[in-house]
Amino acid sequence: MKKRIVVLGLGNILNRDEGAGVHAVRELDRMLPEHWKEEVELVDGGVLGLDLLPYVEQATHLLILDAADFQGQPGEIRELAGDELQTFFTGKMSWHQLGFQEVLEVARVRGRYPEQIHLIGVQPGDMEVGLGLSEALELSVKDMARRALDILLTWLEDENW
Repeated sequence: MKKRIVVLGLGNILNRDEGAGVHAVRELDRMLPEHWKEEVELVDGGVLGLDLLPYVEQATHLLILDAADFQGQPGEIRELAGDELQTFFTGKMSWHQLGFQEVLEVARVRGRYPEQIHLIGVQPGDMEVGLGLSEALELSVKDMARRALDILLTWLEDENW
């Protein structure tokens, strides 16, 4: 099977920090080496919910960038991979997340779940209606993108694919 790496930035940019994943995937697009862009598909998933199913099912490697409420300090970043995600997704992480939980479960039931899956989540602070990230998340979004580069490098260098 040919490797297909998809990076999904999730969130609603109209609710400040809720849009962190979308801002992070945009930052990643600026940082991504040009020659990687043939190997890595970056997707602004916004709040598309089940419309994201084809991206999930066609990915061998799925990296999710998102605002995630894990009761941390605003701007704190946490990562989960593989089976850890299933446990974490049992609770509602953010306003749009219920739809994405369903996407992952549908892919699993249909036998089309990505071989590798990784979440880089950031604790939101301000989820009020408005544009732009809170000060606490400005730097965190850049850190999310830098960490995403590290994960992508590992996946791209994996000779088992």
